[in-house]
Amino acid sequence: MRNEYPEFRDWSVAAVKLLQGVVEFEDGRAWNLVLANSSQLEQYFARLGLQLVVDESEGLAYLRQFAAETLPAGYEAIPKLFKATRLSFGQTLLCVLLRDALRRFEDEDTRDDRCVVDESELLDQWKGYFAAHGDEVRQQRELQSNLKRLEDLGFVRRFGEEPSRWEVRRILKARLTAEELEHLQRQLRTAIERRGQNSLSTAS
Repeated sequence: MRNEYPEFRDWSVAAVKLLQGVVEFEDGRAWNLVLANSSQLEQYFARLGLQLVVDESEGLAYLRQFAAETLPAGYEAIPKLFKATRLSFGQTLLCVLLRDALRRFEDEDTRDDRCVVDESELLDQWKGYFAAHGDEVRQQRELQSNLKRLEDLGFVRRFGEEPSRWEVRRILKARLTAEELEHLQRQLRTAIERRGQNSLSTAS
């Protein structure tokens, strides 16, 4: 077994952090390493079929798969590290609510660095998309379950010691642009209208 290692490169720290998830400005050393070694990191990840995205204005960096049509010959043989995530209706709805909260936060003149939402406020908005006399306890459980799923995806994280407050992470803005937000909002309205019509048909 070989005990020889190639010479250490400090950008390896940033590479591992990026493979683990999003690197943000507040990550300090990892963020600075990404900025200082972006060329080396881009070349390294490109060999794996991954694109490094660095958004300095938002203070975040992350990886995504190159679009299949942009890859040169031979790269199609590389297995995908990241698989497309299918979101349920509830998870999609929650993404829209959180993305809209982030948009409003950015429009406000505030000195806060983080967009933090109360779970109770989210629940009030959440209930507006379902039957007026639905089971509130069940709706709260569903909301919490979907929040946990989005936490696993890195879109939100619990804020402070209070379990009922959530920070909306800026990666959601990168994953869901303003144009995509409007498109999803239209789709949700259509889906909700159809649900309402089906309920009326069943009742009659």
